[in-house]
Amino acid sequence: MMNEVAVKLTNVSKEIKGKQIIKGVSFEVYKGEVFGFLGPNGAGKTTTIRMMVGLMGITSGDIFIEGASIKTDYEKAVSQVGAIVENPEMYKFLTGYQNLMQYARMVPGVTEDRLAEVIELVGLTDRIKEKVKTYSLGMRQRLGIAQALLHKPKVLILDEPTNGLDPAGIREIRDYLRKLARVEQMAIVVSSHLLSEMELMCDRIGIIQQGELLDIQSVRDFIQDGVSSYQFKVAQMDAAREILDSAGLTVTEVEGTLQVVLEKERVPEIVASMVANKIAIFEVKEVTKTLEDKFLEKTSQKRGA
Repeated sequence: MMNEVAVKLTNVSKEIKGKQIIKGVSFEVYKGEVFGFLGPNGAGKTTTIRMMVGLMGITSGDIFIEGASIKTDYEKAVSQVGAIVENPEMYKFLTGYQNLMQYARMVPGVTEDRLAEVIELVGLTDRIKEKVKTYSLGMRQRLGIAQALLHKPKVLILDEPTNGLDPAGIREIRDYLRKLARVEQMAIVVSSHLLSEMELMCDRIGIIQQGELLDIQSVRDFIQDGVSSYQFKVAQMDAAREILDSAGLTVTEVEGTLQVVLEKERVPEIVASMVANKIAIFEVKEVTKTLEDKFLEKTSQKRGA
């Protein structure tokens, strides 16, 4: 499913007033996936997105949308893109439907059926005839996404789409984006610094810092790097530590437990050794790293380089 390239950045750089803001960034986004563009504030996320939608010129390199170059075939490339950069702007004194009609007038081929389809897709059917000033922030975000989808783009690009939303609103947006990628086979690029949300929302992530792309991996591969940590909650801490030491493991004491990094296959061996030495085991728990843990590892390595 996720093997057709919808977006391709090739060695993209941006220089402003003699300073290189974006430094040779290259990545691809596939149809049917949600790609997370992750980085701290000021890392270059919004600058890259502005170049992807043609709001900012590219100093060197190129960006292709559905095979069309942003630099040499701008109209064709951008016609395939729906985007919200920062916050969606709406006429608050108009209804949600009237706002969509204003946009539909600028885009040829948007039918009444398409309007109804998009409104239903983002879950605004019951409220679309109400004025936007009565909408919650989450509803305005969904209306913005509806506007971005009207012309049936192949690529949806959203800069911080969950900014300022409460937990319920964040979950709504996350669920709609996953649905769009699955149902419409759309390539979705989401930039954010909300790590927990990116972990739940995205198929793959790219980490950018100081204008450089540090890594791209699937969320699962990024978090699971081959080995796991295990916590042993035992009665005889010193005796258990000796067994772990003798097995060649580095032991860390964490909140009254002994934590070690080891392969899953070795856990029964360690447990059997403790039982043979009459050590009471209350719990053995795998400790998985979160996206936040891995993100901080990656970015701290970059800062220390």
